[in-house]
Formats: sequence, C-alpha cells, structure tokens
Amino acid sequence: MRAAYIIGHGGNEVVQVGERPRPERRPGEVLVRLQAATLNRVDLYMRDSGAGITHTLPQIMGLDGAGWVDEVDADEPLLRVGQRVALHAGVACGRCEFCRRGEGVLCTRLKLLGEHRDGTFAQWVSLPAVNVLPLPEGLDFVQGAALGVNHLTAWRMLFTRGRLQPWETVLVFGIGGGVSLAALQLARQVGARVIVTSRDEAKLDQARALGADHAIHSASQDVAKAVLDWTGGRGVDLVIENVGEAVWGSALKSLVRGGRLVTCGATSGDQPPADLRRLFVRQLQVIGSTYGTVQEFDELLRFVARSGLRPVIDSRYPLEAIHAALDRLASGQQFGKVVLELPA
Repeated sequence: MRAAYIIGHGGNEVVQVGERPRPERRPGEVLVRLQAATLNRVDLYMRDSGAGITHTLPQIMGLDGAGWVDEVDADEPLLRVGQRVALHAGVACGRCEFCRRGEGVLCTRLKLLGEHRDGTFAQWVSLPAVNVLPLPEGLDFVQGAALGVNHLTAWRMLFTRGRLQPWETVLVFGIGGGVSLAALQLARQVGARVIVTSRDEAKLDQARALGADHAIHSASQDVAKAVLDWTGGRGVDLVIENVGEAVWGSALKSLVRGGRLVTCGATSGDQPPADLRRLFVRQLQVIGSTYGTVQEFDELLRFVARSGLRPVIDSRYPLEAIHAALDRLASGQQFGKVVLELPA
C-alpha cells in the first residue's frame, strides 16, 4: 500500500512516500480503507525528533482519519463492511485503573497512531473495533477525519475539564491553530461568548466571521487589559490555551475570581511563573488536558451531526504532496485543517 512514513529525524528529507506492508487485521480489529487524514503538530514533532515517544523506524505518520470498513469480525455488532467510519487514535489497554473507570486517555499503556504505532497517512489501517466509530450522515470523509484530534481535544478541554456553561465567557489564545479554532466553533455552538487572540489581523477577521464576539490583536494590545475592558472589569470564566509560557501571565490576569484555565500545550515554553498569590487569593483553577476518550469522540460526533457544525478546512493535498502539506502546517499561516486525501 502507499503510505507516507519517516525513516529518521530531521526535515522533509526523512519523510518518504512509498510502498509499505498492508496491515494484517487481527481478531477484534477492523481494517479500514482510509479516504482522508489531516495533519497535526505532532506530525512535525515526530518528523523533527520524536524525543520521548517510543517508536520504531520506519513509521507511518498520521493520527486521525476516516474511510470505509474493509474487513471486520463476522460477529461485530456495530460495524459492517462498507460502512463509513472515523477513527479514534488512542489504543488503550482496557485493563488499567484508568481504563476501568472510563478514562482511556489516561491509560498507562496508551499507544497513539502516528506516534507509538503506524498511523493514518496510508491506504489502510487496522485498529481495535472500539476505536472505529460510525461517521454520521452529512459528514464527508475529510470532515470526519478533521474532527478526530483538534475538535476532540477542544471538546474535552471545554466541556469535560473546563465545565463550560452556555452563559459563560471564554478566552481562546492563538486563533487559527487547530485546537483554538475548534474551541471557538464548539463554544459558540453552545451559546457561550468567545474572545480570541492572534498576532495576525487576517486570522482575527476570519474568527469574527466564524462568530467570535471579540478579537484581540496580541502583538499590539495588552491581552489582559483588553479582556477586562471588554468584560467590564470582570474577566472571563474560562481560558483555553496551548501556548504556555508566553501567555501565562495574561491568561491568569484575564480570569474572573474562581475562573478556570485549561491548558493542553506549551509551544512557547513549559516553565511559566506560577503566580501563586493570584492563584490562591482569587481561587483560580489550572487544569491540564490532553486529547479525549472514545466516549467523548462519540459525543462529539453526535453533537456535530445534530448541530450542523463543520470543521474549517484550510487546504487539501494528495498523499504524494506530503512535503508541501507539512510545510503549510509548519508555516503557521494555515487557518483550519491541512488535509491529505488518500489514493483510491
């Protein structure tokens, strides 16, 4: 089968497109013929170094994907050959204490597609049946694939960890990035007010068009001051951020007393000042979050089917143009998902 895979670490020179063995389906697994996959920041990380992630080279890249069921156990109750499906990238052990309480995303032996095992930048992938979910009517393969990482991560941040309510106000840092853009869409869909930030005025304009209630140009404005001015001195109920050190002070200062900050990344550094006095005096909550569970992905797909929400697509590339797709993501100029369309 055709696949994009890494043979080492460095730049695009270590990313190749060629023939790889088609995966052999084991009992309890589903063989999926992939139609679309999307790029995520971790694809760049795996290409660049993959440090700290146990993996074996060569390795097929890609976390999320959508396609058709090609092979499945005869007694599988929910899936059938030819069915359209979307994939959950986290293969959990199902046995540890976290799996037993429904938190497979905290599994002590969790293996992610494109990180610990071969991923979705290929014509086929084989996964446990629990990781394969029916794709709702009205969603195409590109849209289904695009929901599998960024929107799922944002869903857990907003609703499971952040406990967002429809009457609350959310501050989302770095609009244009995949998780931030998904958070804007989801929060607006449930009726919350959303403030976004970016250093790029064009991205702020695009965010306004998607329903952002207020936009802050972080290169020329003091974010915390702008937030307090817009909220009448109150601050926001919830902050969603994945930037880390560079925005940490502004994020904490933007929160209302008792507010929550949910973080899923640290692209600018992971050692921000703690500002403990502000934390305990104002009784702020700092909450970590990563990815999401299979159950949350099922909830997200149902929500999207009912609400009509559709992920924003920035650009589409054939598998053979993986280098160009990676360059587009690395540029930081994208607004929405960068998509790979797999060969028929």
